[in-house]
Amino acid sequence: MQKTIITGLILMLILGSCKKNVSQNSEPQKEESSMETPPEETKPFFKLSLAQWSLHKMIQAGEMSPIDFAKKADELGFEGIEYVSQLYTDELKKDPNPQKAMQILLETLKTKSEEHNIQNLIIMVDGEGDLAVLDEKERNDAVENHKKWVDAAQFLGCHSIRVNLFGTNDPKQWIDVATDGLGKLSDYAATKGVNVIVENHGYLSSNASLLVEVMKKVNKPNCGTLPDFGNFCLEREGGARWEAKCIKEYPKYQGVQEMMGYAKAVSAKSYDFDTEGNETTIDYKKMLDIIKKSGYDGFIGVEYEGERLNEIEGITATRDLLISAAKQLN
Repeated sequence: MQKTIITGLILMLILGSCKKNVSQNSEPQKEESSMETPPEETKPFFKLSLAQWSLHKMIQAGEMSPIDFAKKADELGFEGIEYVSQLYTDELKKDPNPQKAMQILLETLKTKSEEHNIQNLIIMVDGEGDLAVLDEKERNDAVENHKKWVDAAQFLGCHSIRVNLFGTNDPKQWIDVATDGLGKLSDYAATKGVNVIVENHGYLSSNASLLVEVMKKVNKPNCGTLPDFGNFCLEREGGARWEAKCIKEYPKYQGVQEMMGYAKAVSAKSYDFDTEGNETTIDYKKMLDIIKKSGYDGFIGVEYEGERLNEIEGITATRDLLISAAKQLN
């Protein structure tokens, strides 16, 4: 009996020793396995938003309701949206009371954005008068007309409204009157916690060095710029504001670089793409390098304006190009 007990104890000690060795030998294998796990893909230094103008053809043709903007942006993989005021003209005619019509619209848009977990960022305001005209009364009227969109931006939770600085085309006078109109509107917007930002949108507003001079003269923390990769046309045939052929252009890369010091948003304009997915007229990697070096890490809005691809294809191509170009900078 005693011999049997001793034999059993010896076997237990041998088995325990083997078990310990197996456990020690297996530990390094676990560490090696975890080291082989590939790292997460590096995200871009910016977030993606969708400019509603990218869908203006579908909306104006009645193929899509502007009310469904947040839904479409969500389906296309965007986090934020930039509204265009003129695309809601018909919606604002649905009630004879303008204030009531606006409130109904804003409540609907806010509900839709919350439903699809989309951030409301900017309202692009057009058709409310020119903020850089020589006539002071006309300029003040334009300021008043823009105020309802400042209020709308506050209600929706947008950080900014985008305005135009059309008016006189005399550079010296333009700086003075643009400073006046923009400064007055910015003062009002400050009381609502909203920024007023200027896009390079043609003529003197596309002369980045002059626009920077206006920014310096306004000198308000809620007044800034919205650099657009395109839209650097200084003059069109026949003096037309839109549509006509551009006959004089400001250097686009220089313009974006100059505007980035005051940028509160960025617009990635696109027109067409080659077989490798690159924009045919704009070097996106070069643009993103300028933006990244400026320290900007906010939203970049996709704004497709091409003819060859349909709007959804153009939006997708622009979005994918932004992501791929950003990876080349990492």
